[in-house]
Amino acid sequence: MCEGDHVPQQSWNDAVLWHRDDKATPAPQDPHPERLYKPEVLKTIDDTIHGLSEELRALSLDIHGHPELLFKEYYAHDTYTAFMRKHGWKVTEHLHLETAWEATFEHGQGGRVIGVNSEMDALPDIGHACGHNLIGIAGVAVSLGLRAALEKHNIPGKIVLLGTPAEEGGDGKTILLKEGAYKGMDACLMCHPAPGPLGSVSLTSCYAREKLMVEYEGHPAHSALSPWEGRNALDAAVLGYVNISALRQQLKPTTRVHGIFEAVDWAVNIVPAKARFMCYIRAPTRSDLLPTVERVVPCFHGAAQASGCKVKVTSLGQSFDIRQNKALSDEVANIMLNKYGSVDYEWGIRYASTDFGNVSYGLPALHPSFSIPTVPDGGNHTHDFAKSAAMIEAHKQCLVMSIALAGAGLRVLTDDAFFTEVKKAFEEDKEIRKFKDA
Repeated sequence: MCEGDHVPQQSWNDAVLWHRDDKATPAPQDPHPERLYKPEVLKTIDDTIHGLSEELRALSLDIHGHPELLFKEYYAHDTYTAFMRKHGWKVTEHLHLETAWEATFEHGQGGRVIGVNSEMDALPDIGHACGHNLIGIAGVAVSLGLRAALEKHNIPGKIVLLGTPAEEGGDGKTILLKEGAYKGMDACLMCHPAPGPLGSVSLTSCYAREKLMVEYEGHPAHSALSPWEGRNALDAAVLGYVNISALRQQLKPTTRVHGIFEAVDWAVNIVPAKARFMCYIRAPTRSDLLPTVERVVPCFHGAAQASGCKVKVTSLGQSFDIRQNKALSDEVANIMLNKYGSVDYEWGIRYASTDFGNVSYGLPALHPSFSIPTVPDGGNHTHDFAKSAAMIEAHKQCLVMSIALAGAGLRVLTDDAFFTEVKKAFEEDKEIRKFKDA
């Protein structure tokens, strides 16, 4: 039993925190099942996922109780692969990365391929404070729900569930994308928990992000006896930070620049000869990000010149904004509005970043957010959100999101006209991106 289970549900609901500009699109008062695509198959998915609720809940709490950092998700790797193998899936362990994995199921011949992602990593000190335990079981639930539909209704198709490590700063999906793990998928699906109006799903994008490592090198000296002999690398790093603060007035209000100092063999009585500043630069799209990076980097070089230090600026990679496929997005919205809840285009992970953005640049993809109960100032990356991610209400919302995603995957597998729209939406978006990047 996790700590979050002991929190009175009413007290959390009364203090739900979410920041938006307008209200969520309300769910219709009189749902129209006939507007749903293949409602009898969607019912199979719904029944299957809810029938596995206790098993999925136990899996979620197990992962939540064993938080692991990026690229070290050994317990999660073994737990998920054992779970999928138990359910009769073909499992490949250590797929391109030590803690990545793949589970596949295929029914019939000649069908299309749906990809699904399960994240695993947690955060330093605060554990599963971004709800990756929920993201993990959502991928499992979508996959098991779709499998039941394929078998019961004799639908040809293939499901590929990827266990993706190191979302929190390691860009695990970007690595897997380059290694070919997404090759052959016709579309890829996943989701993410966030604060928001309960019962709602958000279909926003997210920010593109550049990670920079800024290394300063000076010269050591005795801090009291002869400090003039030194060149202070920490001073250089601080000056770079201050330069960014001065630049903010000329940056667009939609951008984000933030970072931390890291010690390199520091002692209080030695002028620091080395210092490191880890910096994230974010903007709404990849096109917006590039000119922002060009403005920020000179801040570091200016600081080096002023302090008499050397500087090395290294890019640790980019994660792109999510290109939510419009056809897939509209199908999830249709399922939610006609059966499960409401839809919103304001909250979610709009101002955060994820390596799934790179996946969405490579193939048709969808990454909605689903709301879970949170307390004031208890959003993602806090101790309180870690508690929220273990709550039973969060689990229930995760299952609803999984059903809606599986419903969109079902339509990719069975509706040729719809899949044509999915591909068309992807190609049209690609042309827009080319125009913006030009």
